[in-house]
Amino acid sequence: MSDNGHGPASAVEPRAGATSAAAEAPLLEVSGLRVDFRQRGRVVRAVDGLSYSVDGARTIALIGESGSGKTVSSRAIIGLLPPSAHVTGSARFEGRELLGLRERRMRAIRGSQIAMIFQDPARSLNPTLRIGPQITEAIHLHADVSKVAAHDRAVELMELVRLPAARERFRSYPHQLSGGMRQRVMIAIALASEPKLLIADEATTALDVTTQAQIMELLRDLQRRLGMALIMISHDLGLAASFADEVLVMYAGRGVEHASTRDLFAHVRVPYTRALLDAIPRLENSSHSRLAAVPGQPPDLAHEQVGCPFAPRCPSAAVRCRDEAPPFEEHEHDHRWACWHPYGLAEEPG
Repeated sequence: MSDNGHGPASAVEPRAGATSAAAEAPLLEVSGLRVDFRQRGRVVRAVDGLSYSVDGARTIALIGESGSGKTVSSRAIIGLLPPSAHVTGSARFEGRELLGLRERRMRAIRGSQIAMIFQDPARSLNPTLRIGPQITEAIHLHADVSKVAAHDRAVELMELVRLPAARERFRSYPHQLSGGMRQRVMIAIALASEPKLLIADEATTALDVTTQAQIMELLRDLQRRLGMALIMISHDLGLAASFADEVLVMYAGRGVEHASTRDLFAHVRVPYTRALLDAIPRLENSSHSRLAAVPGQPPDLAHEQVGCPFAPRCPSAAVRCRDEAPPFEEHEHDHRWACWHPYGLAEEPG
């Protein structure tokens, strides 16, 4: 594996309460998303036919190793990829197609209705500005309010994200805050316009385990209070087990397994998902135990993928796996996977 999970030991017990999606149209519906990059005369397919949906006030976790396409797919949706990216497929937000929108129209959605929290707040915050003005700037971008109103709203947001001594911290510089506090500031900025969808891109990766849990608890509480949907991007299945309603596992730019969190952990079907689950550290293991890891390396996405992309690393791979890519389909109720030899089931014909 490219990344090792560092979730809390209790994370292997999945969160209860994950229910089927509502019958109404989803808030976000992604269908057949593909992202290609041209690099030195080669085409790198970073995302390959990805499909999923997100309903209001629910959390979906996009899980996979570095390079699996999680971040690229999310940036594609809100138009944050470089000009070298060629994006096709569909991403409909409240029924409106996002792909292909002019930048001016995308800006009216990005930040106001869809917001994103990035992995490293130290790089996202301006080190030369106090944090208060950075929050008020976000407020002014989406609302025509006075300086006094923006200041008061910024303090409210700092209190909402549980930043200690919010009024005093208003004049602090980023370097005067801990990593967890800086991430809370980034969340406050993201919430400045009360978005309907929040994308958290590895938002806890740089934090210690205790702070990770605090930030995720904060996001879950804010989600409930504000009625937001949340896309949680992570390599950590442990965090997904504790905080997501459903999980989409990605590998080599493709979806390989998707189910409610409880269903996925109770009935893992794909060897790659099983390998990620086995890599979660557990308290019962001794402190010197070797961490489990997936052998081998992810495929080079500049080369055309023949067969299942995980086949070279999979202990269950057979000839068919190397010659024919399994379709990503629903095999059980609300449980999709792409595997010719799923765990716990008789081998499918063919």
